[in-house]
Amino acid sequence: MLIDTHAHLFDERFTSDLPAVLRRAEAAGVERTICIGIDRESSLASVALAKRFPSLAAAVGIQPNHAAEAQATDWDAIVQLAESESCVVAIGETGLDRYWDRTPFPVQEDYFARHIALARRLNKPFVIHCREAEADVVRMLRAEFDAHGPIRAVMHSFSGDAATAQACLEMGLFISFAGMLTYKTAQSLRDVAKEVPLDRLLVETDCPYLAPIPHRGKRNEPAYVAHTAASLAEARGLSSAVLGEATARNAKALFGLE
Repeated sequence: MLIDTHAHLFDERFTSDLPAVLRRAEAAGVERTICIGIDRESSLASVALAKRFPSLAAAVGIQPNHAAEAQATDWDAIVQLAESESCVVAIGETGLDRYWDRTPFPVQEDYFARHIALARRLNKPFVIHCREAEADVVRMLRAEFDAHGPIRAVMHSFSGDAATAQACLEMGLFISFAGMLTYKTAQSLRDVAKEVPLDRLLVETDCPYLAPIPHRGKRNEPAYVAHTAASLAEARGLSSAVLGEATARNAKALFGLE
């Protein structure tokens, strides 16, 4: 069995056929999917979907590229959802992004710190978005680690280098790989993935984005996490069954899934 640890199923591209999407996921061996919020409305929607479909769980947060437009009441709503909804298994996605210029960096850092503190207070993991900001993410995580000890979190859709992965692993994080792992140009990423300890690996789709080979260019969906898992298994010299079992076990441990 597989667990898709990062999906944006609230996206309008799933409005017309979500039940069919989830049936295809089940047929592909996807046991659970975590629907990740990126702002107040999508976090509310993710919770609603997790209540409607038993195979789903939710994460709630304000993604760095949406932090500039967030109101104070939006953060209050995230906190309320995280505190009160049993289907919420993680905080985020949160993190830092220097690729897009949508949110001033100090605002991103403020919201990242808020998510980290909320996750720590509620004893929930948090989900990290990082784009061209690896040094900054590691810096803030290191401050948290030095102050409070091991960090319960995941670097989602990892695209960094081996040094970044090692720094995160040393602080207790998990590393998750998405569809880009399957791309012909991603050999360096597969080389990093080979070195991540088996008990720290996760797989995801980040759907509807980053569809893996052989679906690249199409809408991504949870069933396609099987292709990423197969590519990861091949890179590590494992069977897909062993890799799937290990990553599902890791996801259940990190997110407290039953």
